[in-house]
Amino acid sequence: MTDRQPSPPPETATPEGVAAEAAFLRRVLIVAAVAALALLLWAVRGALLLLFGAVVVAVLLVAAARPFRDRLGLPHGPALAAGGASVLAVLALATWLVGSEVRTQVTELAQRLPDAARALESRFGIDLPDLSRKEGQDAAVEAASRAAAGGGAGDAMPGLSEIGSAVGRIAAFGAVVLDALSALLLAVVGAVYLAADPAGHRRGAVALLPKAQQRRAEEFLEATGNALNGWLLATLASMAAVGLMVGLGAWALGLPAALALGLFAALAEIVPVVGPIIGAVPALLLAVGAGLGTFAWTAVLFLAVQQVESNLLQPLLQKRMADVPPVLLLLSVVGVGAVFGIGGLVLAAPITVVAFVAVQKLYVRETLGNPAEVPGEGAGK
Repeated sequence: MTDRQPSPPPETATPEGVAAEAAFLRRVLIVAAVAALALLLWAVRGALLLLFGAVVVAVLLVAAARPFRDRLGLPHGPALAAGGASVLAVLALATWLVGSEVRTQVTELAQRLPDAARALESRFGIDLPDLSRKEGQDAAVEAASRAAAGGGAGDAMPGLSEIGSAVGRIAAFGAVVLDALSALLLAVVGAVYLAADPAGHRRGAVALLPKAQQRRAEEFLEATGNALNGWLLATLASMAAVGLMVGLGAWALGLPAALALGLFAALAEIVPVVGPIIGAVPALLLAVGAGLGTFAWTAVLFLAVQQVESNLLQPLLQKRMADVPPVLLLLSVVGVGAVFGIGGLVLAAPITVVAFVAVQKLYVRETLGNPAEVPGEGAGK
């Protein structure tokens, strides 16, 4: 028998090696958790946008309740109820005064815009896209109607194809309206719960963080709420002024549906940077059919409105608005709109305000140690 060499004893792990392996495993788990959280947030981005919309509506309700609380001395609950009732009363009064006229003019505007677009195409020899038709939708509806009509029989009955296409468009429009109304209802209900106890919800969010970071989070949420409140009040004032000026100007120029044009321009103001351009499109399309002189005066009207807003309204409202760089707002409109769609376009400005407050306060000032002016900081409650 040959002598076997004894096998070397197994290496024993050193404390340094165990600590290094534990640190590496911890880093791997942190990266995996961050990736999983990012995927989860992407999957529920629609719900997050709805939650943020509820926060914005809650800010509006709290702002409406503030005069009843501060000047009349009402508790928060009755003041919130009075503020909400005042908002509903204003909306109901506006609907009663001009609701029927607005509906008539919006219908007239919707009927005139296709003719105005065709007039623009014929005058300048351009081909505008047909935004009323969705690519692929009409083909699917036409295929379904052909199948229902028995293939070739659909060609012999052209009316059936038009009926099927019309039904498909009505169904698609109804689905969009239903989704929008459902989202609005959920946002309003969530806003009522948030506005009923804003301090309690804020404490609950802060309690999820380590104790060492709770004070910073509390200050950040307070500054964010004040900045959103200032943005909302300034935006509503700007929308009302722009809508009034555009409506009166369109009426003076003899444009049809002047009230609807003013309403559309006011609503477009909620989209930063590109909103004023979008708000001018329907009026300019209608002005083309009335002649180049009317088109020129309509363009002058919107340029004048924007000059008044930039040089008169903005300085008056600057104390309430967050001083966000315009290029940042433009990038936010593009990015948030690409991720969240139309809802993201509507909420791009408040999302940018929140992000700007976070960067200025949490990163520039407290992480880098550089001086920075934080919107909403030090504002009255």
